[in-house]
Amino acid sequence: MNRKLRGLYAVTPDTADSDALISGVQSALRGGAILVQYRNKVLDAAGRLRQARLILDACRAARVPLIVNDDVELAASIGADGVHLGRSDGSIPAARTRLGAGSIIGASCYNEFELAVAAARDGADYVAFGSFFPSSTKPEAVAASLDLLTQAKRTFDLPVVAIGGITHDNAPALIAAGADMLAVITALFNAKDVCVAAQQFSQLFPSYHARQKQSAV
Repeated sequence: MNRKLRGLYAVTPDTADSDALISGVQSALRGGAILVQYRNKVLDAAGRLRQARLILDACRAARVPLIVNDDVELAASIGADGVHLGRSDGSIPAARTRLGAGSIIGASCYNEFELAVAAARDGADYVAFGSFFPSSTKPEAVAASLDLLTQAKRTFDLPVVAIGGITHDNAPALIAAGADMLAVITALFNAKDVCVAAQQFSQLFPSYHARQKQSAV
């Protein structure tokens, strides 16, 4: 696992429109997303499988890892790079056994530092906290404080992810507090130009500018 992952973590919106979804993912990748998570809570299993395969193709073309939200079996069936687990989605060791030693396994820790401690102990590759701001995707989500990011950054040798209501305006405070990645749904995929929105988020990270310089050589 690359513990230096730093930048925009694009999380897909709930939609049955696969053409629009793939177009949005491709635009986010062009804009600099360093990780993509496939998340869909509205489609049936067949629909999710179809979309996940299409997104995997886009991620492979961009050489960016694809993470599947909540569903270890879906991740295994398409050969995704990893899975993101919530509180009730199974254990990290079991997911590692199913997906392989090199898989990326992230854990939702909500607003509970103790969950991050347990996730790190179990071998998580990153820990995610949120919601930091009101979220239209999860309006009922618990509120998380910026202090959690700072504490996690000081404690773990793992990438720390912030999620929940993130916009270009409030993102700098999260990065300053210790977020290595910003997991963004609405402000990215609902943007008028997804590629530009992705660039705006990506440009907040010094690592983005380093990659741009390397690609120009």
